[in-house]
Amino acid sequence: MYSVTIRAVMQALLTHIATLGPIGHIPFGPGTFGSLTGLICLWFFPLSLRWHLLLIIMGSIIGSIAATAAEKQFRHKDSGKIIIDEFIGFSVAAFYIPHTPALLVAAFLLFRFFDIFKPLMIRKVEKALSNGKGVMADDILAGIYSNAILQVWVLLKN
Repeated sequence: MYSVTIRAVMQALLTHIATLGPIGHIPFGPGTFGSLTGLICLWFFPLSLRWHLLLIIMGSIIGSIAATAAEKQFRHKDSGKIIIDEFIGFSVAAFYIPHTPALLVAAFLLFRFFDIFKPLMIRKVEKALSNGKGVMADDILAGIYSNAILQVWVLLKN
């Protein structure tokens, strides 16, 4: 009896994490709102390099588990409601760049471009990995591409 209840509570909690609560249930552009949530969080709650890296690592692990649970709950592979991947992907895009409004907006726009169009092997990574790992991996790769462009931009600007 208790195991069913605990399992149901864990399923609900993981699904809540995967959707960033109610944000993933927004009927239009939930992925954009997930990325925007990442931008807002990093703007208002700037993290040290160590904490930012920890957010990315732990968020990737927990996000993968949560996305797998949410896929089961929604009975849909990579449901649009699952947006923890956009939040973490944006965090990767914004990693180790100055948190100025211009650079955070650039990180947001670059990340959304790579996440939506999935060029440069992003789609293959998503399909090669199963469940939550695939959900998370394509957005992390989109974040890496975005971050690389921004790192070059910052380097050339200085």
